[in-house]
Amino acid sequence: MSVPVWVITGSGNGFGKAIALEALNRGHKVIATARNASKLSDLQAVGAEVLNLDVTADLEDLKKIAAEVNAKYGCVTHLINAAGYILEAAIEEASPKETFDHFNTNVFGAVNVTRAFLPYMRAQKKGVIANFGSMASWGGGPAYGLYAATKWAISGISESLRTELEPFGIKTIVIEPGYFRTSFLNPGARIKSEVQMKEYEETVVGYVRKMLDNADNNQPGDVKKGAKVIVDVLTKSGLAEGKDIPMRLALGSDADAFIRAKLTDTETLLTEWKDATYSTDYPKVE
Repeated sequence: MSVPVWVITGSGNGFGKAIALEALNRGHKVIATARNASKLSDLQAVGAEVLNLDVTADLEDLKKIAAEVNAKYGCVTHLINAAGYILEAAIEEASPKETFDHFNTNVFGAVNVTRAFLPYMRAQKKGVIANFGSMASWGGGPAYGLYAATKWAISGISESLRTELEPFGIKTIVIEPGYFRTSFLNPGARIKSEVQMKEYEETVVGYVRKMLDNADNNQPGDVKKGAKVIVDVLTKSGLAEGKDIPMRLALGSDADAFIRAKLTDTETLLTEWKDATYSTDYPKVE
């Protein structure tokens, strides 16, 4: 059986780094990438190949990187789009540039990296693409609305890729974690809008800001356990042996509770407004 070959964006920390380490521990080939590969020396020391890759680079530049990776390493079996960050801002506070930059990394970057590698994955008629959504893919909220929007977009794109790429033997999955104890909410990693309006300080926006501060380094999720589950699922081994790769993978008890509550609320809403919903159809012709 051939050794899996992983390309992972955002390998400098969080899930990207944890997945890289888990795959390396299993004897897999890992190409760990980041904007500055010099920050990946710890992964390189344990066997990873490291590569400069800025997900916001022009598509043509990303295509050149994909061609180089394919020429050097051959078949990429697992493409993991883990690069991303959270912009803490009320919708009104965020500037157009801050909004674009957020989508450029979290959405357009993942899409363009996928575009760059897809010709090779289609040609080999196999592979797995894993994108990172969030439990916020299921519901927006104050102070993280734009982040939630990027994750809704990624989950929707992943669902579409799932059906588009199945004829080529490629599986697409979106991973939707809850709160995991990574550097994600650390100062510097959690980007705050330049403008923070005093009008929001005593509202639910201000409450969520404080909640995010308090959650930092106190999240319930263990990223090492999360990475183990992810690698199991993407290689159909361990707890996922004998199972197909699912469309979505929620991680963490908080994500499970959040998603189930959203489903219940949505069903209640649909039932309450069913008459209005159905009233807009043309009459059925008997």
